[in-house]
Amino acid sequence: MPFPAADAPVTLDRREGPFGEVVLRRRGEGDEKVYEIIANGCFLMDTSDGRSERLLVDAAYRAIRTGNVAPRLLIGGLGVGFSLAHAAAMPSWRRIAVVEREEAIIDWHRGGPLAAISGEALGDPRCVILHTDLVSHIASTADPYDALCLDIDNGPDWTVTEDNGELYSPAGLAACQAVLDPGGVLAVWSAQPSAAFEDALRNAGFTGVRTEEIHLARGVPDVVHLAVRPA
Repeated sequence: MPFPAADAPVTLDRREGPFGEVVLRRRGEGDEKVYEIIANGCFLMDTSDGRSERLLVDAAYRAIRTGNVAPRLLIGGLGVGFSLAHAAAMPSWRRIAVVEREEAIIDWHRGGPLAAISGEALGDPRCVILHTDLVSHIASTADPYDALCLDIDNGPDWTVTEDNGELYSPAGLAACQAVLDPGGVLAVWSAQPSAAFEDALRNAGFTGVRTEEIHLARGVPDVVHLAVRPA
């Protein structure tokens, strides 16, 4: 039986859920190993470089205009855990909630291969993981937030599932705005800029709409779309 190529991914877990298939893969060994999350055949993210996930949180924090000394953060998508871990390392957040609809991804962080990234954050009393769909959560929660960071797709123009498109619709953006306190920030990670999404944010009533580039070691920059709920 032939051995796999050194750079070939090894599937660690594959599950079918209500939103389709989700897969955890590993490339490399030892200190060189990289974990990848694949959803419905679409590459989502890996552990090779968490810069853009960290800068998503940083950009949101800088843009907050609520005046709260200790703001509250809602993260849409647990992913490989970089955003959560980075937020938990910042003492300035009062509360950090992460919404993740895939049970498998939560399991990979709670005692699985991704616990090395998020384990310390999951022990932080400020942090909580909510196993639910983001669209449903923001439409029903009574908890206000000062920042909402979305990293559940490859961008508003490249969703993982068709249902996710609802989040970037006028109704979805209105729900995002409603979950924020006045002066709160919506930050949306994207693999590429979207002028149409900027227009959608303005049409939804957000102010201070802008796009920040995140330069990576290789390839084109990722971006973060930022928008503020009017005070």
